Amino acid sequence: MPSSQLRKDARQIIDASLAAVDPFRAVSQALVLEGDTLSVGGQSLDLNRFARVIVVGAGKAGAPMAQAVEAVLGARIGDGRVVVKDGHASPTEIINIDEASHPVPDRRGVEAGRSIAALISEHAAPDTLFLCLLSGGGSALLVAPAQGVSLADKQQTTRLLLASGADIGEINAIRKHLSELKGGNLARLAAPGTVVSLIISDVVGDRLDVIASGPTVADLSTWDECRAILERYGIWDQTPAPVRSRITQGLAGELPDTLKPGDPELASVTNLIVSSNRGAVDQAAAQARELGYTPLVLSTTIEGETAPVARMHSALARECLASGQPSAPPCCLLSGGETTVTLGEDPGKGGRNMEFALAAALDLAGMRGVLAVSLGTDGTDGPTDAAGAWADGESVARGAALGLKARDFLARHDAYNFFQPLDDLIITGPTRTNVMDLRLMLVTDK
Repeated sequence: MPSSQLRKDARQIIDASLAAVDPFRAVSQALVLEGDTLSVGGQSLDLNRFARVIVVGAGKAGAPMAQAVEAVLGARIGDGRVVVKDGHASPTEIINIDEASHPVPDRRGVEAGRSIAALISEHAAPDTLFLCLLSGGGSALLVAPAQGVSLADKQQTTRLLLASGADIGEINAIRKHLSELKGGNLARLAAPGTVVSLIISDVVGDRLDVIASGPTVADLSTWDECRAILERYGIWDQTPAPVRSRITQGLAGELPDTLKPGDPELASVTNLIVSSNRGAVDQAAAQARELGYTPLVLSTTIEGETAPVARMHSALARECLASGQPSAPPCCLLSGGETTVTLGEDPGKGGRNMEFALAAALDLAGMRGVLAVSLGTDGTDGPTDAAGAWADGESVARGAALGLKARDFLARHDAYNFFQPLDDLIITGPTRTNVMDLRLMLVTDK
């Protein structure tokens, strides 16, 4: 099958997958208003009990989520503020949408965090219903540095963690202990109000305490874990002194920990996941089947270093061709999750999805009938304008014809600059959702 047809098929699979996790649709389906009764997450809320409805939130999907809440509740909303990543805003009528930097926080994130905290504090009362809209990216966007920690301290700590190879759970454990809103503290601030959080998951296992650093969820991480993470990746001594001081004070019992399970301030909180990677992968499988491929979902919980994960996918593709196991061609191997890339000194330009494609390209070199695709469902891969990249058996040779040595680009984590001259980057623009990554390999014997 010509590579152009494989790419056309892959594009249809990607489009169907992203449509399945559309934030507007997810929130609209989660909130059902009948008269004065709002049904959400298996419970019914009599809106006559509440003097006001306040909407707050953070994350890349925040704008369409806010639009959906407005479509359902309209003038019943008293006020609202949601912070999203640059380029991810959409028009709203009542809820204010702020933009800020991601993945490294900036001053606008601090201002948005303070505004949201002030809005919550102003209306925290038994007759207030808070709707909290959370999605991937919320950790970097909802910024409220703890006392003694500056924005610059959080920025430097974030950069160190992102380059270290730490996974999102480890990164967010640190973030929660440096924040006035994360780790359940938003729920603490909203008490004694009723809080309903609508959540789009961007973490493996859909861990509520990790998504957006769990502003309305009990935190399972501890001060001990924070120090262990920074030491495990060899960055404790590089971490800003105020951050090390805060963790040391916490270890000594001089600072309270984040909100823990059983805390009474969580009694009036409901957390509901409305969309996740599983939905994206399942729809991708359905679309692949419609196009004539046998879908095989490997896992939606894949973590670890990107290059070995790519090699595993390539090995499975080769096995499908060689023996028809675990599936005979034409087939579509699918996986989700979120891998990591440990950066060395002076890294190039790229992200985990482009790195996956480049590592796969090396393993698939010379093979016909196989296309590897990896993309971030938010439309962003690393600090680039690409969502990911395509790769096939000709990618390495096409690069070599332009003087590009694929293995050298992989070694310096510079996949963007390998695929850009080949016109093999996947550019979607902001999708305004985020349910981790989607990887697929189309395997044919033609």
